[in-house]
Amino acid sequence: MTASAVSHRISRLETALSMKLFKRLTRQVSLTDEGERIFEILQTAMGELSEALEQSSRAEVAGSIALYVRPSIAQCWLVPRLADFVERYPLVSLDLRVGNDNVDFRTRKIDLALYYANGEFPGLTSQRLMRERLAPVCSPDYARRHRLEENPENLQHCTILHDSLAWDHAAYDAEWSLWAEQHNLFAALPKRSLTFDRSDLSVTAAINHAGIAIGRQQLVQTRVDRGELVLPLGGFSRSGHYDYYLVHPPLGTVPKRLLVFMNWLRECARQSSPLDESDELPG
Repeated sequence: MTASAVSHRISRLETALSMKLFKRLTRQVSLTDEGERIFEILQTAMGELSEALEQSSRAEVAGSIALYVRPSIAQCWLVPRLADFVERYPLVSLDLRVGNDNVDFRTRKIDLALYYANGEFPGLTSQRLMRERLAPVCSPDYARRHRLEENPENLQHCTILHDSLAWDHAAYDAEWSLWAEQHNLFAALPKRSLTFDRSDLSVTAAINHAGIAIGRQQLVQTRVDRGELVLPLGGFSRSGHYDYYLVHPPLGTVPKRLLVFMNWLRECARQSSPLDESDELPG
């Protein structure tokens, strides 16, 4: 609308209400006392209306979602956030299953999977949810005892902790190998190791001084912030093309319950992710 049209609308409104709503000043207008009072009433009413419409919209979303997730991201990232989804969509039920193998959507009743993977999912629909970075992590006490920050070469005297099933068909030392290749430290990797089938278990062992693990930033950042873990060999970096993906069978129309859940996951990812979409592998 043009400035003239807005002015005519204001005049008609003031005539209809029999009160002056605006003070005409040079090149600007401001609300009169009556205008301020009307504005506050309307602002409150519109806020209540918006909240009521949002609640009504959420109330229409109902049903169940069968979700398959890698164990570590379920434990460290997803489950701690579920209270928010339950509060927003009380009529949507989640059936959460975890496992290290890629699920067969043809034989299992699963609506959506959340994987840590390289993004290759033939015949399926996928979208990257979050990028990931890696760095060796250990307890502050373990770093001090081995003087890792002053002498990174002391890594060869440590116990390294492996997630042997980091992704589908991963080698037992896959994440350490990615990190060592990027930093040219293959020769410094010690022979002594402990192996787990979950990243969160290797990190728990690290917190309890058993050795040094590869930490995924999305899963361990809160532990670092609390001082339970330190990064004695440098900060998080992109060490591979492995990220978190939402995966489901091709669907003509995505059910509303599944759509709101995926949108909620993306919102959580935007809030928690320290990574920019332009973040790429070094070199």
